[in-house]
Amino acid sequence: MREIITISTSEREVLVDITPRVEAVVAASGIRNGLMNVYAQGATGAIMIQENWDDSVQTDVVNLLRKIIPRGVWLHDRQDGNGDSHLKSGLVGPSETIPLVNGKLGLSTWQNIFFCEFDGPRRERHILCTILEDPS
Repeated sequence: MREIITISTSEREVLVDITPRVEAVVAASGIRNGLMNVYAQGATGAIMIQENWDDSVQTDVVNLLRKIIPRGVWLHDRQDGNGDSHLKSGLVGPSETIPLVNGKLGLSTWQNIFFCEFDGPRRERHILCTILEDPS
């Protein structure tokens, strides 16, 4: 089963909680057990599982990546000024796979799924959700 989630972003760099949208895909599928893969389409976005309780963690992630991958010093910046965005998304990675257990995402109490925007704001970002059912 496959579905695309579409979101918009309002900042250049931000983590957007997409957990409720992914949970809705799981609920609509009727699949009880298996794997959910969440994949960010696009070369300057990523997917991360991170703490959901304290927003400062998401801010810290963005600030850390800004420090280790600064803007405006990369060869690709000569093309379109977003060399850092490509490097940040490559470092974080385009996808996460989460187990499905009894019809629910196998996240812990303090984990949520975030789309990482590194080149916004964007009117549309697409996130591909693919569920592989465990038939046993």
